[in-house]
Amino acid sequence: MTTLPTAGSLRPTRTETRTLGPAEVTLQDRDRTRPFLLLHGGGGVATMTGLADLLAERTHSRVLLPTHPGFGGTPKAASLTGVTELAELYVALLDDLDLTDVTVIGNSFGGWLAAEIALRKSPRVSGAVIIDGIGIEVDGHPLTDISGMSPTEIRALSFHDPGKAPVPPGGGGTGPTPDVRALIGYTGPTMADPSLAGRLGELDLPVHVVWGESDGIVDPGYGKAYAAAIPLSTFTLLPRTGHLPQVETPEELLGALLDLGR
Repeated sequence: MTTLPTAGSLRPTRTETRTLGPAEVTLQDRDRTRPFLLLHGGGGVATMTGLADLLAERTHSRVLLPTHPGFGGTPKAASLTGVTELAELYVALLDDLDLTDVTVIGNSFGGWLAAEIALRKSPRVSGAVIIDGIGIEVDGHPLTDISGMSPTEIRALSFHDPGKAPVPPGGGGTGPTPDVRALIGYTGPTMADPSLAGRLGELDLPVHVVWGESDGIVDPGYGKAYAAAIPLSTFTLLPRTGHLPQVETPEELLGALLDLGR
């Protein structure tokens, strides 16, 4: 099923559901030229829509924004048992769309997923951006356990200025959201893979690691370790920014991405 853009919309955006073997993926497609695949974290697809629009508008690129199966009330195939299986699904999506020279950009869980996609070494992927990613284990820099936190508690750790954080309707409740439960369904309770840091040394494509200096979920020391594990990496620290740069400081994030590409 494809939903056409509404009349008067600023840019053509299609939303469709694609079937890939036993799995379905709901995909927003801002169709331009150079392709980007954007991957959201535990906050859901809404945390990436602003960056998707900004990329499409400023770079005239084709921007793909899937909702990970199981998030936002979407169905999740039984075969999607972990992060590597989801990464393989997105490689199959790029094959299905017949795309080349794709840059994969992921935030938080999406950053881990971007790394796993890059590790699949698909010829369709030419680079990756990891924004405040999770997934590795770093001595002295533990990942904050959000599995039992309320949305309010998570927002307080995710923003340099929590007062500017968007508040969901009704305030977000007092327990973990369905999307956080979907996240744990992929990552497990530790939200990390002990083998990932070592496997990152196999990457042979450019990776830009971007981090918010005020991230209370995974601190900048964790981010520097992420970059250090990747041979062809560049590390950028964004001031006055927390775990969600694409929400809190999108212009600064976009500037960092575009400056590196010049």
